[in-house]
Amino acid sequence: MKFGSFEIVPFVEQHFMLDGGSMFGVIPKKIWSRLLPVDENNLVPMEVNLFVLKTGKKNILFDTGLGDCLTDGEKKIYAASGDTNIERGLKEIGLTTDDIDLVFLSHLHTDHAGGAVRNSDGAYSTRFKKAKYLVQKIEWRDAMNPNERTAAVYIPERLEILEKSGQMELIDGEEEILPGVKVILTGGHTPGHMAIEAVSGDTTVVYYADIVPSSHHIRIPYVAAVDLDPLKTMAVKRGLLDKLAGKKHAIVFDHDIDIKIGALNRDGRKISVNKIE
Repeated sequence: MKFGSFEIVPFVEQHFMLDGGSMFGVIPKKIWSRLLPVDENNLVPMEVNLFVLKTGKKNILFDTGLGDCLTDGEKKIYAASGDTNIERGLKEIGLTTDDIDLVFLSHLHTDHAGGAVRNSDGAYSTRFKKAKYLVQKIEWRDAMNPNERTAAVYIPERLEILEKSGQMELIDGEEEILPGVKVILTGGHTPGHMAIEAVSGDTTVVYYADIVPSSHHIRIPYVAAVDLDPLKTMAVKRGLLDKLAGKKHAIVFDHDIDIKIGALNRDGRKISVNKIE
């Protein structure tokens, strides 16, 4: 999708599955099971959608997916193969890992930051050698000190290479990282979760990652059970709808199996998404 002098291009990093209850929180299964197929283990299909924002001068990758460093236990948790499509996906849009200038990490859960690194003969190294990795300061603190609830999704020994490599840049709150591109601390899903917004011409494109992981989650009460502050997630979504109302815009979804890029429609209390890509 081209907008102004920018272009945003999606590709699928890999497929996985998650418990439907964890994805939809307080929404009853009778309702959410109409939205996605459910298997005998209560799992629903998800995709890890990655996006490259091309500004003409810089290439920004939105998150990095599960990657190929998953343990056998993690492969079972995510029902994933662990075979990443990062290099192939980039090649299909005319890029290599060395063409990525900035890696925006919305948060450091494995399904978003796993592909930031690779395992070379038992040692972790960064996948994008020429890129700066953007991480919220709060998120880094929490990822390096996981608690009983977050230990399964924050893997310090895998992530610490981002700091050791000298490639990580910590962000504190909201910041314009390039002309027309800013990152925003949202909280909600995790205290250090952040979003990214890009404006070019008369169009705004937003990526709110796990605040709105799919087109189904644009509805205010549809909040994942794993969100640490669900009321904050709901508040951020209300603000997002107000921000985009009446404007030319697009929103990209990190886990939707059908809509990668969409436009929101709001008619009173009714919210819908029109597919762009």
